[in-house]
Amino acid sequence: MKRIILITIISIAIIPGCSDNFTEQSAQGSLEVPENVQGMDLLLTAAYGLLDGVTQGTVGNEWWGAGDNWWVEALSDNAHKGSESSDQELLNDLQLYNWDPSNSYFLGKWLALYGGIDRTNTVINFGNRITGEGVSAKIAEARFLRGHYHFELQRLYQNVPYIGEEDVFEPNKPNEGPIWDQIEADFQFAIDNLPGEQDLPGRATRWAALSYKGKVHLYQQEWDEALSLFDEVIQNSPHDLHPNFIDNFNFPGKNGIESIFAIQFAVNDGAPNNSNGNQGGTLNFPAALGYCCGFYQPTQDLVNTFQTDGNGLPLLDTYSENDVTNDQGIESDEPFTPHTGPLDPRLDFTVGRRSIEYNGFGSHVGKDWIRAQGDAGPYLPRKNVYQSNESDAQGTGAWGQQFPGINHNVIRYADVLLMAAEAAAELNQLPTALDYVNRVRNRAKSSDRVQASGGGDAANYEVEPYSSFPTQEFAIKAIRFERRLELAMEGHRLFDLRRWGNGVEVMNTFFENESRLLPEVFLNSIYMEKHNLFPIPTNAIDLSEGVLEQHNVW
Repeated sequence: MKRIILITIISIAIIPGCSDNFTEQSAQGSLEVPENVQGMDLLLTAAYGLLDGVTQGTVGNEWWGAGDNWWVEALSDNAHKGSESSDQELLNDLQLYNWDPSNSYFLGKWLALYGGIDRTNTVINFGNRITGEGVSAKIAEARFLRGHYHFELQRLYQNVPYIGEEDVFEPNKPNEGPIWDQIEADFQFAIDNLPGEQDLPGRATRWAALSYKGKVHLYQQEWDEALSLFDEVIQNSPHDLHPNFIDNFNFPGKNGIESIFAIQFAVNDGAPNNSNGNQGGTLNFPAALGYCCGFYQPTQDLVNTFQTDGNGLPLLDTYSENDVTNDQGIESDEPFTPHTGPLDPRLDFTVGRRSIEYNGFGSHVGKDWIRAQGDAGPYLPRKNVYQSNESDAQGTGAWGQQFPGINHNVIRYADVLLMAAEAAAELNQLPTALDYVNRVRNRAKSSDRVQASGGGDAANYEVEPYSSFPTQEFAIKAIRFERRLELAMEGHRLFDLRRWGNGVEVMNTFFENESRLLPEVFLNSIYMEKHNLFPIPTNAIDLSEGVLEQHNVW
């Protein structure tokens, strides 16, 4: 069946009125829906459902679509794969840049994204045959989602096929890419037809579409177009920064004022095996706390970026010269003194480090909380891990694995501010760039801070806004650095390095620097230009019967 070639065969509905060939047999996981707006909404809900990247029963790859892009972040200088090097060896190959197009992580991502596109096209074709109030807005939601799924494919694999609603029965198209124009058209339709507010949390709005289209222009270095769209969101939308940085990553802050578009996760809601939780992130909890499985550990290089200069400003050029004090190789029952130098307070809401309170579970005890310190270092992730008292966010699967109910922000207001600052700096509009960056830094300054067990700040926290951007070069450097500080462990970093064109330099320097902590891990790792894109999965090429072509570099 040709439908298998590009898309995961989990179509969720039979489309009434289509060819007999298609309707005579139900697709896997099919369901009957009424041919009206309510039925369309059911199909739309299913199209949102693949934002989590989890596709069941797809040749062993069902987890590795991971909509929060955690394992993509683990290929950057922000995170290690974590756990033991022998656990998930295919992912270990990826973080060491020992890549192969047959790696199932590439295929899992491919299947999930084209599966999501399949579902959006089902909604659009369904909507084109019915009438009723709200049909156009629901088509706009589907086109927003189709834009999202194609955007992910474009920035991961570069040259990919665009599959529109007219292609649902013949999706085997060549990958002639890039497909930026089609992605822009989807988001523009969403801008023109979506409301500013939705009744249901998580549904796409006009503000989300404006932000996303701005991001598409940013990736193409179309700075004027990007800045115009971001400015509309910044100046006119109901969104703003949370007063507290941490509220972007806890249960009470879900769908708060900063969240522009987020993948919705929920637990303990009656879904079998807590399947509405973040299944793609199930490996990423501290194993020593009784959870699974010790993956997704921040790097020393990331921790070092949070050092400040005594005036509350980052060490843009020298952050890697000295390490923030760590407990690598020190047993938990041995003495340890944490770092005493000045640090950006966002560090301890991003990274779990020894002797600092960890998400309400008590003070991080060090090595005993790390599954394999020698393989991935001494740090734990924090943003994706719920607080100890957030029972509404704690979902457990059949064998004890965690499916957390914390949303993943695809785009939040701070991200928009920093993308707008970047576009402004590239246009040499330095006062605008400075204003937007300082809004983010001032929030970091005024936010609550991690507290010591006896009261007071847990570390020597100092963060201040910039007084000026003296040159365009300095502004661009500061903005790029700020994106790393603000958005670390949220799945952005590798994509930023790729679009900035400095991945080769940054990643090879990272391998050298991180070897101070893990001398045996990155001995033979080399980042090359070809790593700026993922290879087209071998299975997809084989099934396409010669229609899909591999990138020349692979």
